[in-house]
Amino acid sequence: MIAIGCDFVAFELKMQFIEYFKERNLEYKDFGCYDTSFSQYPHTGYPLALAVAAQECECGLLLCGTGLGMSMVANKVKGIRAACVSDCYSAKMAKEHNNANVLTMGARVVGFEYARMIFEQWYDTDYDPEHDIRVNMITEIEQTGALVIEVEKKAPERKPH
Repeated sequence: MIAIGCDFVAFELKMQFIEYFKERNLEYKDFGCYDTSFSQYPHTGYPLALAVAAQECECGLLLCGTGLGMSMVANKVKGIRAACVSDCYSAKMAKEHNNANVLTMGARVVGFEYARMIFEQWYDTDYDPEHDIRVNMITEIEQTGALVIEVEKKAPERKPH
């Protein structure tokens, strides 16, 4: 199930995504906001991030004016790797390399058709476990507030991109 939420600036974009989810038969849970009345983005972003972190929802889509505020709020929740994205390549890499479980976008930055393309690129991309070492480092920082830095004697084998 996809968690979706927005602030008042991105309400129309959220509603377009909900219609798109219905057309694509994707299950979703709407975390608000529910109209264009003024709202504070943390009131939506935080509960959505908690639901994704608790695995009540498989992933999240947060929308605000720029995507930045929602990203900052979501990333305060342990277990969340939110990526603020405004292009398809970054969306793909956010999932494939960083295992982003929340995507944030700005309604003042991208229109619906491009936002849909960005979402599809992210949602339809699988995480590549080759990047586990770095994602695990992020988790280590999150859990301990520290990171043990070890000097690698030899660079790991890399496959071409």
